[in-house]
Amino acid sequence: MDTTTIDTADLARLNESDKAELRTFIEMENQRTKHQRMAHGMTDICWKKCFSSATIRSGSLDGGEATCLANCVDRFYDLRLLTLKHLQNSRTQ
Repeated sequence: MDTTTIDTADLARLNESDKAELRTFIEMENQRTKHQRMAHGMTDICWKKCFSSATIRSGSLDGGEATCLANCVDRFYDLRLLTLKHLQNSRTQ
């Protein structure tokens, strides 16, 4: 039996409170997945931008690498917030 699928008959047996709880859980899991994808994407983009080689030789970031990484992450989040604001404004118009 595949435990990742939900039988429609099982869903029909749930009361409204349980259905709402399940919808909330699924929505939260979808949000968590989106955030994880975003974090992985940001890590990949910033790593490629800020590090010239695939390894960190000294065991820690040098000043230029640390600054580049911090700026890259900041710009990534700035862009995400700007995009979200734009989408919210588009919905209200």
